[in-house]
Amino acid sequence: MLSFEVRALEAQAAKVDGSLSPDDDVWMPEDTRPDAPVAVTGRVSVAGRGRYRFNGRFEGTITLDCRRCLTPVSVAVAADAEAIIADAESEDLDDPDLYALSDGGRRVDLRPAIREQWLLNAPAFVLCRPDCRGLCPTCGADLNAGPCPHVPATSSLLST
Repeated sequence: MLSFEVRALEAQAAKVDGSLSPDDDVWMPEDTRPDAPVAVTGRVSVAGRGRYRFNGRFEGTITLDCRRCLTPVSVAVAADAEAIIADAESEDLDDPDLYALSDGGRRVDLRPAIREQWLLNAPAFVLCRPDCRGLCPTCGADLNAGPCPHVPATSSLLST
């Protein structure tokens, strides 16, 4: 579960053990979404009047194309995460590290914070392997599969 009633949290901290689905409506169309639900664990507790603190971890996988040869590569994404969720009347809610309470201030919803942490930790580029040779710029042949008549065997396209 990634959403908690404020009243319940006032009484005691809550254990977080849930997941954020790649189909969840918190994701934006341009987001780099995970392949499967992102596992989220941790704890949510009161952090002052109208404030709640999440401290935990998330883990998931993402598939991206190799930046040199376009082969799909599955990559694990995992990180520790922290977030402060505050009521909408908090004077510092414009702070990008704060998230607003949802449902009229009655719920602590961790999904926006997990989404943001996922996007910050997911790689923008991957390589299928460190010595990936890429594609031939003339014919598009995968140079990892063997030599191409357009690129000398001693030549390297690994300038990046």
